[in-house]
Amino acid sequence: MLATNKTSTMQKEMADAASTGFRYVDVMGGETSFGGSEVVVIMERADSTTPRFEYRLLATSRTSTMQRELQEASDAGFDYVGQTVFKSMFGGSEVVCILERNREAAARPRYEYTLLATNKTSTLDKELRAAAERGFEVVGLTVGQTALGGTELVTITRKRLK
Repeated sequence: MLATNKTSTMQKEMADAASTGFRYVDVMGGETSFGGSEVVVIMERADSTTPRFEYRLLATSRTSTMQRELQEASDAGFDYVGQTVFKSMFGGSEVVCILERNREAAARPRYEYTLLATNKTSTLDKELRAAAERGFEVVGLTVGQTALGGTELVTITRKRLK
């Protein structure tokens, strides 16, 4: 288990764990008993036949920045594996996405990502239906306070590129 209130520290701790054979399992942001507002990541040790992975954390309070960074990471061979929202130590809340890349994979699937953010479930329903018609699938959903929209539903969708 890894826990910190700084995403840059989490990025380093995940990289260190991955280099010794651990792989990402799950993430959650929120208040912990002793640490205050933290991002908590669970990683498990993979067996010796499991490929080594590397991780990239993206954290922002702006949905447009997150979508751009998700796409850049995807273009570099990283795949979305999880997200959460937590209060950063600098004030405000951030959406945090974790991406994973298999260092040993010869061919990696490529995806186009779309991030949907709204404070109305009816709007999200319409946007999800439209995204599905364009071939996108939901890979993650969080609800939390973001800098621009107040309480928002933040949904990440992706479509595999040919």
